[in-house]
Amino acid sequence: MRFDGLIFDFDGVLLESEYAGNRQIAAYLTSRGHPTTPEESMAQFMGLAGHDFLAAIERWIGRAIPDDFHVERHAEDRRALAEGLDPVAGAVAFVLALPPSLPRAIASSSSTEWIERHLEHLGIREAFGDMIFSGREHVERGKPAPDLYLHAAQAIGVDIRRAAIIEDSPVGATGAVASGGHVIGFVGGSHCGPDHADRLRAIGVHDIATSFDEVAALLSRSA
Repeated sequence: MRFDGLIFDFDGVLLESEYAGNRQIAAYLTSRGHPTTPEESMAQFMGLAGHDFLAAIERWIGRAIPDDFHVERHAEDRRALAEGLDPVAGAVAFVLALPPSLPRAIASSSSTEWIERHLEHLGIREAFGDMIFSGREHVERGKPAPDLYLHAAQAIGVDIRRAAIIEDSPVGATGAVASGGHVIGFVGGSHCGPDHADRLRAIGVHDIATSFDEVAALLSRSA
């Protein structure tokens, strides 16, 4: 390995949740009189959480969040937690093949409940131990601030400059680059369109990977 530690984003990197979630948001907004495609939803909201996420929706629709938005989102989240979602292609095999001694963590905007439950569905919960961190719970400033990555690197005992970060969203990549880590812009999820790599390159990611095979090659000492 070229790096001393590895930090993963979660949604869109390990879990195929970005397209599913934005498809639900788009369908909801369209049903409330604000025509939105899943692609538009991803472009406007992907990677955001909490107040930033809600503010982005309000800017998009030009009004306050409809009263039943949170009810609909909660119902969809509970369904996904109960039933599970698909892994990103190659993600499970990649995680299971990591050297056991390699420090690794998840740094996500999602809640720890969401992350842990889906890791259980995917069969890789034990691969991360206690190193699961949420921008909602572990830092005051979530993505796109760099704080969550710095927190994760400190927790796994790795200098952020010696850590590789795998990120798929522009919001997440912005914080990852600002943290000082080596950022791999991952475009292997089903939500990544033809221009996604260019958007990440514009932010300043160090590498682009279209699959986990490419991630593995980038992490190797010979890369």
